[in-house]
This record gives sequence, structure tokens and C-alpha cells, in this order.
Amino acid sequence: MTGFGRAEATGDAATVTVEARSVNHRHLDIALRLPRALGAFEMDARRMIQSRLERGRIDVAVQLGPAPGQSTQQVRADATLAAQYVAEARELGRTVGLGGDVTLAWVLERPGVVRMQDTETPAGGIAWPVLAEVLGRALDELVACRGAEGEALGAELRTLHAALRMQVDAVAARTPAALARYQERLRERIGALLGEIVRDEGRILTEVAIWADKTDVREEMTRLGAHLEQLTLLLDKGGAVGRALDFLIQELNREVNTIASKADDLELSQAALAAKGIIEKMREQAQNLE
Repeated sequence: MTGFGRAEATGDAATVTVEARSVNHRHLDIALRLPRALGAFEMDARRMIQSRLERGRIDVAVQLGPAPGQSTQQVRADATLAAQYVAEARELGRTVGLGGDVTLAWVLERPGVVRMQDTETPAGGIAWPVLAEVLGRALDELVACRGAEGEALGAELRTLHAALRMQVDAVAARTPAALARYQERLRERIGALLGEIVRDEGRILTEVAIWADKTDVREEMTRLGAHLEQLTLLLDKGGAVGRALDFLIQELNREVNTIASKADDLELSQAALAAKGIIEKMREQAQNLE
């Protein structure tokens, strides 16, 4: 699931900012970026993230900045370069016969003599409890965003569940009619071949029984029903159910594939194909859940 969270805290010498982002991923993949001054807390931060999230690509960036009224830039003067400017200026004056001496203002205006230099913000006052508090608030916001998305995905999965149930019921309702239709079709074929010759009704019934055994989907239908009930329980349970849903949808797909392979009836085949399409949509949505 996708989400974003941000939190900030200011100490005496520094401000710590945490931004946490997540995108869909089958497993938990954490990318954590800490400034060097806080590098000692990396394992603690990873454990904290793992305790709050179970799935997704999680990007967490921690930044240190100056406290209000402070700056991370410092003025640096290159005395060696300034001395070279002065020496060259004086030598040039003697060469061309000009008097006078260089001034400090002139030297300071020379390129490279004075420059601004960024310095790394020290972690002064930012111990693990401070970082943990800020990281926790950023993760709270991230989890809330993911929770809102999860509710929407749960509603979509319930809609797909109802549609899948309709197709399963259609298969169950069509099966007896498909058997009777096959029996009638078999009689018509035999009649077309033998004409008025007396047919062996027992043999017809035997052929129908063999066909029914090959196309019997009662076991698959029983397992499908159980899987659908389990799906209902998972959706009602809430929480981190993404991995369980992945497995359950895989089993649903297995049973429907078997039914489709056994189907010797147009309406049965159409219902099975429709069910497969619904299951694929469910699989795509389940991958977005934690």
C-alpha cells in the first residue's frame, strides 16, 4: 500500500526531520537513509520500522538541520591564496611603475579568497529516544494513510467476492442441466447413427455415468465454498491479511482452473472463465494490501 508520513523535532543544536514513504511490494523492503551523525541508530530504527509494517517498499529518510537561529554555513578565508594575490599585485606595480599598496578590501574581493562552506550539522542533543519519537510519529501518519487505502481495497475485494460467489453458484446450478443435456445429446447421436434399431438404454446410461465421473466437480465446488468462507473471515478480520489473501486466492484459482478443464458445457465454461477473471482482479488488489 502507498502512504506518506512526516515528523520533525527541534533540539538545542539541531532539528531532526523524518519522512517515510511506502509503495506496493510483495515483501517488506526497507530503504533507510540516516546522516552520519545518527548512523549508530540504524539497527534500532530498522527494528522499529519492522515492528510497525509487514509489507511494502518503505523509504525512510532522516535529515539533520540547524536549530532555529543557527546556520550550517561557515565563512572560510584562504590566507595562502590571499598572500599570492598581494605578492602578484605588488610585483605588477613595481613592473609597470605604479605606486601604492593593495588594500584588504581589494584582497577580499578576489575570487576564492573568501567562500561559504557547508558543515555537517552535529547531532547535539539528538539521542535515540528523540529520534524514536520523531520516527514513531512519521510512521503513525504513514500507517494511517495505508489504513485508509486498505479500507477502500477491502471494500473492492468484498465486491469481487460477491461477484465470484455468483459465478460459483452459476456453476453449481448449471451442473445438473449439463448432465441431462449430455444424456439427451448422446441419445440423439446414437439415434442418428442407428436409425430405428433398438438402442441399449443401459449402455447410454453407462456412457453418461462415465462422462459425469470425468466431469464431476463436486470436490472442487466444496473446496471453493470453503475458500470463499475463509475469504469472508479474512476480510472481516482486517489488519495485515495480505499474505494470507495471496495464498487463498492462489487456491481459489487452482480450483477454478480444474473446473474449467473439466467443463464440457458452454455455460459452465463461461462461468468458469468469468470466475478466473474475477480472481485475477482479486489477486491484483490483494498485492496492494499489507
